[in-house]
This record gives sequence, C-alpha cells and structure tokens, in this order.
Amino acid sequence: MKKMISLAAMFAALSYASPASAEINFSGDASTRVRGEFNNAETAGVRTTLNDDIKYQYRVRLKAAADLGDGYFFKALIANEDYVGATLTSGSSSPGWGTVANGNGEKFALQVSNFYFGHATADCHYTLGRLPLNSFNNPIFDLTLYPVPGTILAGSTLAPAGARVYAVDVPVTQWNFDRIYGANYGTKIGDGMLDATFIVFDNHSFIENTAVLSDGLLNDGYALHVSYKTNIGDVTIDPQAIIALTDAGGAVYARVSPNSFGTNVSIPAGKSKIGLSGFYTVCKDSNGLSATTLLPANVDYSGYLVRLKGESGPAMAWVDYNRTTDHTSGTDVKYNNFFFWGQYTFKVHESSKGTFSVVPTVRYRASSWDNAIAGTDRNNQLRTELYATVTF
Repeated sequence: MKKMISLAAMFAALSYASPASAEINFSGDASTRVRGEFNNAETAGVRTTLNDDIKYQYRVRLKAAADLGDGYFFKALIANEDYVGATLTSGSSSPGWGTVANGNGEKFALQVSNFYFGHATADCHYTLGRLPLNSFNNPIFDLTLYPVPGTILAGSTLAPAGARVYAVDVPVTQWNFDRIYGANYGTKIGDGMLDATFIVFDNHSFIENTAVLSDGLLNDGYALHVSYKTNIGDVTIDPQAIIALTDAGGAVYARVSPNSFGTNVSIPAGKSKIGLSGFYTVCKDSNGLSATTLLPANVDYSGYLVRLKGESGPAMAWVDYNRTTDHTSGTDVKYNNFFFWGQYTFKVHESSKGTFSVVPTVRYRASSWDNAIAGTDRNNQLRTELYATVTF
C-alpha cells in the first residue's frame, strides 16, 4: 500500500511539475471479490482429487492520461502483475489480484502494466509502447497463444510455472495482463478503419546464434495483427488475422509460426446486443521444439474457437467452444473446451465522479482431451464470484 501511495504521489507531483508540462489526469478502479472455486478432474477414467477453496481477493488499478496537444497523447495503466496461487493440478490462479494470506501477510505491488503514446485524428492514428489488446472481448489472441492446453513449466514466456492454461476463460487477459509490446497504425478506408499492429511476442534471440531456440540476430518472435472494422447497416463486423513473421516461443511448443484468422460480429437487438466470434488457427513447423523439454518436434496442430455473447442492460453472458487437434505426437490428440461466463451488474451509485457496483458472476469451464493409455482426461472448474467495485 505504501508503494501505491508513493506512485500516486509521484504522478501527482509530475502533473504539476511546471506550467509547460502536460496535465496528467488520473482515473482508476478498486475491487474486492469473494471467489468460490470448485474443481474436478479425471485421468484415464480415474477421478483425481483436487482442492476446492474460497478466496478473498482485491485489486487496485490506476490510469494516467496526458493530452500533449495537436492530437498527441500519452496513456498508462498502473496495476499489479503478480501470479498468485498458481497450482499444478487445478490451475487455480488470480493474476493481478491480491489474495488474503495467512496473517494478512500478502503484499500488493503496483507496476507499469501498459503504456503507450502517439497521435490521433478523426481519420488515422498511430501508437507505440506496451499496447492494451481488449482481449476480454476479442478471443483471437487467446486461440493464437494457447491453442493446446498443458502444464506450463518454468521458463515459459507466456505463463508462470505450474499453471494449466486453456484457450477459453480469457487467458490473455489473465496471464498476459491484456497487453503486448508493439506499434500500431490505423487509417480510415471506405466506411471502416484498417488497423495494423507490429507485435514483439518474445526475445528468444538474445544471442545472435542460439543452438536451441533460434538463429539470427533479428529472429525474435514477431507477428502482424491486421483488422478492418466496419458497419453493414446496424451490424458491426471486425475481420482479423494474426500472421507470424518469425518463429516464436509458445506455452507448449517453441520455434513455431502459427497463423490465425476470423471475425467478430456485433448485432443490435433493440436495447440488447448479440455478439458472434469465430477464429481458426493453424501451425505446421517441422523444426519446432517442445517448450518443456526443448527436444525437436514436428509441430502440427489446428483449432478453432467460437463465441456466442449476449448483453442486455446490466446482464451479460457468453458461451465459448474451442476444439484443437494436435498431430505433433504422431497421433491425433483432440482437445475440447467449453466455457460459460455470466454476470449481472447492480449499480449502487453512479455520478459524474464515479460509480459503485456489485457484480455476481459465474464462470464454468469443462475441458477434455484424449488419453494415450485409456479413456479421456477431464479438468472442469466452477467459479462463483461476487465483485464490489468502485470507479473514480
């Protein structure tokens, strides 16, 4: 808490440093939540004992924004980026949240989570820095980065050790804190906006010629994200693609170049809104590696993720289904993930100065995949959560 106060004081001092300095405006949110977490799993048809738990958690985020004049701007998000409570068996995790520990001994540190600056006009814009992705509402990055679930070991660039991460349950928002380093340019073409973002996924070429992960000074994990958002009548469509420019390191496989494409669609229905998403990813790399053992692997997988989402006033719910077929081991291993998110927002207070809301939420994931010995492995999780949030 002392660090948080110090950061706020530092930004406040900077915002009034001199008459020539840009004014920095602050906003943010603070949340507490009670989470009930209930797990069950089967390995080769045999039930596995997993821990159920009730967690008491909290989160504070600060947002800074500066208008530099003539369309130039700076924005930043100050948040916690600790991985709290990751376990090997249940995948229990609360990235970015503080979880009450024994004797209230936990610590909640704040860091610069994302920041970006650039220039924007009505018809075009460009930004540089650690860019926010809005992946909570856009699952293309979830499918691209986590197409094959698995236990993540130490050294992964995409998730902490011991976590089991799936393409559903917004993993990029949780594990990658919804940001990526890169540069974005957007321009209006026709009735829509074309956006292109050059992405740096990882720094695997920290040595010019590495024997295992990569070869060449500029062979880090680069990719290009392209989207074109436009309206057809009242319907908004947002076709997108992520194109790998070099081999990158993944959570399960390394030295791979996956490509993904698909679209988001938003359809108004009176005072409600219906959302549809469909994305497909494919990867074939004969020189790939296992990210856990670093042994050579002929990586070959493909998969898709579809989402149906509904919003009506304070109610929001969506259903995800992901299916990925992995041919890498020489046999077709099929991964199936079903996910449901439902919530209802009760606004206790709302004014021009901020809001106070209470949000009961239900999250349920059912995952299964082929077992090489017998039967099917399953890993299911139910989370019931009650959020209390203020925005300011």
